[in-house]
Amino acid sequence: MSYDLLQQNIKKNVNLSAEELDVVCNYFKPNSIKKKEFLLTQGSICKFEGFVVEGCFRVFTLDKNGNENTLYFAAKDWWLMDIDSFMNQTASDLNMQALEDSKVLLISRSNKIALYESLPVVEKLFRIMFQKGLVSWQRRLVRNHSSTAKERYYHFVETYPEISSKITDKQIAAYLGIRHEFLSKIKKSSN
Repeated sequence: MSYDLLQQNIKKNVNLSAEELDVVCNYFKPNSIKKKEFLLTQGSICKFEGFVVEGCFRVFTLDKNGNENTLYFAAKDWWLMDIDSFMNQTASDLNMQALEDSKVLLISRSNKIALYESLPVVEKLFRIMFQKGLVSWQRRLVRNHSSTAKERYYHFVETYPEISSKITDKQIAAYLGIRHEFLSKIKKSSN
């Protein structure tokens, strides 16, 4: 599996030499996940931070009634993890399921700590990525509280066309926080 996409992603955030990029990549291990397989299940501990090289994942919870609530999708060139479980080594509330055959690069918690020690600039990289992720979550929360379901749907489809084409309406509805039937009405009204 190639590490080129990971290196390109890193270069968007910090300047590293070719040798430093190789050091970073050596801490990541490739993993192939088949469609519908889980990379993480609720109740287990998240022992990795992942970078999606190919494919797409959905990150979701199941409530007591078995309803799915999708937090986000992670497609090619996206990061994937449960930060709470990973950092605190506690049981995860999340499920991570491949929506298609996928390839990821995974770094374990111990490898990430070792990488910080061997190449301190990597802490800056992950801090910047964490801040960008937090900004994205904040924007989504604001949008969810200030936009209609129809506006959220159109924003999702326009912003993430490569993801929206890979997932079902039921999964989109779970991400938008609406019922599948309501999404069907939104789509019919726009045709």
